[in-house]
Amino acid sequence: MTDMKKVVFVTASCRGIGFAVVRRFAEAGHTTYMGYFSEEELAETKQEIERLGLKNIRPVFNDARDKDSYRQAVETIIEEMGRIDVLVNNFGTSNPRTDLDLEHTKYEDFLNCLDLNLSSVFLSSQAVIPHMEKQGGGAIINISSIGGVLPDIARIGYAVSKNAINYMTENMALQLGRKGIRVNAVCPGQTATDAVKKNMSPEFQELFMRHCPIRRMAEPSEMAEAVFYFASDAAAYTTGQILVVAGGFGLGTPIFADFADRSADERH
Repeated sequence: MTDMKKVVFVTASCRGIGFAVVRRFAEAGHTTYMGYFSEEELAETKQEIERLGLKNIRPVFNDARDKDSYRQAVETIIEEMGRIDVLVNNFGTSNPRTDLDLEHTKYEDFLNCLDLNLSSVFLSSQAVIPHMEKQGGGAIINISSIGGVLPDIARIGYAVSKNAINYMTENMALQLGRKGIRVNAVCPGQTATDAVKKNMSPEFQELFMRHCPIRRMAEPSEMAEAVFYFASDAAAYTTGQILVVAGGFGLGTPIFADFADRSADERH
C-alpha cells in the first residue's frame, strides 16, 4: 500500500475487527468503504468517525441476509470510484444459543450459519473479480478464525464455515492468481470486541487466556495490521496464505495451561 492510494471495501465493518480495519486503511489515506446493515448501526459509528476526524470513510449498505446487497455494494463503489483495489470479507456470525455441538444443533441452524458465512465471501468476491481483473489486479483478504483451524467442542456451524473459508481462500488464490488477484486469510484468536464480551462468559475468556502463551486477548487493531499487510505492496508475492493471529493459542502441548506457571522442578 505504499505506491498509491487505493479503494477498499470492508464488509460488515461498523464495529469490532471490521471497524479497526476500516480505520487502519482510512488513517493511511485510502478511500475506505464501510459496510453497514442498519441506519441505527451506521449512526452510532458515524459519531466515532467524526471523533477521529477521518474524512475518507464512506458507508455502503451491506446486509448479509440480503444476498443481492453484496453485488449492489460493489456496483455502488465502482460507480463512485471506478475501481476496487482491496476487498476485506469481514462478515462472520454464530448464535451461541443455537450453534452448539453436533448432537444438540438443529440441522437448519447449522445450514443457516454455513450459508451466511460462506455466501459473504463467495458473493462479494464473485462481484469484485471482473473489476479487479479489468484494472490489472487487486487483493482479497478473508477474515476467518482460529476456530477454523483448531477443532472445538461447540459452535460446529461457525467452525466448519471458517474452515471452509480457509480452503476457499486457497482455491481462490490458485484460480485468481493469473488475473493478478491475490487472496489470503487472517484467522483471529480471541479478540477484545463487544461481540466477544457479550457472547463469551468471563470464565471462558479466562480459560482461553490460560491456554494462550501471550496471556491476553488481542486488540482489534492487531488484526487490522495483519489485514493491512496482506493488502500492501510488501505482500505483492504472497497469496493463498492462512495467517493465524492468536497469540500462540493451540501451539504445543495440550497440557500447556496446567504446567505453564509451575516451576521447572514441578514440571517433571
